[in-house]
Amino acid sequence: MSLKIDQDHARFRAIVRGKIRDNLRRYISRGEVLGKQGKDVVSIPIPHIDIPRFRFADKQQSGVGQGDGDPGDAVGQSGQGRKGAGKGQAGSEEGQHAIEVEVTLEELADILGEALELPNIENKGKSRILDKKDRYVGVRRVGPSSLRHFKRTFRAALRREIALGHYDAKRPVIVPIRDDMRFKSWKTEEQPVANAVILYMMDVSGSMGDEQKEIVRIESFWLDTWLSRQYKGVETRFIIHDASAREVDRETFFRTRESGGTMISSAYELATKIIEADYPTSEWNIYPFHFSDGDNWSVDDTAKCMGLLEDRLVPASNVFCYGQVESPYGSGQFIKDLREHFPNDDRVLTSEIDDRNAIVASIGDFLGKGR
Repeated sequence: MSLKIDQDHARFRAIVRGKIRDNLRRYISRGEVLGKQGKDVVSIPIPHIDIPRFRFADKQQSGVGQGDGDPGDAVGQSGQGRKGAGKGQAGSEEGQHAIEVEVTLEELADILGEALELPNIENKGKSRILDKKDRYVGVRRVGPSSLRHFKRTFRAALRREIALGHYDAKRPVIVPIRDDMRFKSWKTEEQPVANAVILYMMDVSGSMGDEQKEIVRIESFWLDTWLSRQYKGVETRFIIHDASAREVDRETFFRTRESGGTMISSAYELATKIIEADYPTSEWNIYPFHFSDGDNWSVDDTAKCMGLLEDRLVPASNVFCYGQVESPYGSGQFIKDLREHFPNDDRVLTSEIDDRNAIVASIGDFLGKGR
């Protein structure tokens, strides 16, 4: 029975996975998947999955196995269930609603990778950080009680009772003795851990409104989800900037709005200081993401940005990603400057995000290189 339940559950999970994959672009653009998050799972509204259930009809109602008829007669010839039915008065019962299913973030990342055909990331270098993991490799006769192998212990005791002629099939009581005890054995393996840090930078000047920040919030969730699936440990840092830059927490990152000017170089300088102080490039895979509407204070500051990127920020990073969010107030010039300065450098990735429907393509722009 338990095997049958497991098979049914596996089939249901496969159906759910297919529904999520088929509707992933809509979930991403609307931000529905972000509505309810737990520590390791998220809830997603899945439409049109009917839960099987019995329906009891009126005793006087004809149907399969009821009423007049002979073996071999066609089923469903009455008005009940005929195509085209549906006329009548409004009912008072509940209609069918979308249900919420919970999936782990790892499952969600796998579905994202399948839907967008994302390659697995090739880690930059080898980390010197080692992760120790215990793995069970066999059975032995000594060990702590917490690792006792009950099935092997019982089997050894049964074999001994039969060999000594003490086993009574009518009274099958088996009492293991010390020589019957079996314990799981293990060995400790050391594996290098690939760690990653994500640095989110965002322009919070007045031209970046609530809709623009919501687009960044949705996209950052999916970027986090995919990168966390690729690496053992992921840290996230947040930088906001207008004419100056400062590090903040996640909530402040998406809620702050200023009215001053924009100097992008201030964010790049702070990001460079954080990387050089806390994240040695030999041990960390580094992903800076910058979101802006493309306005910068001056041509001189843009030139300073290009120098910081070329000399310090890009060489330290797996990839540097710039997403330009469409704004009615932004000039959109900065992405043009980036593309002109780094025309053939695959370490610098740019993406134009016109609206929520462009989020999926932007994720592919940033993660599709597998770096």
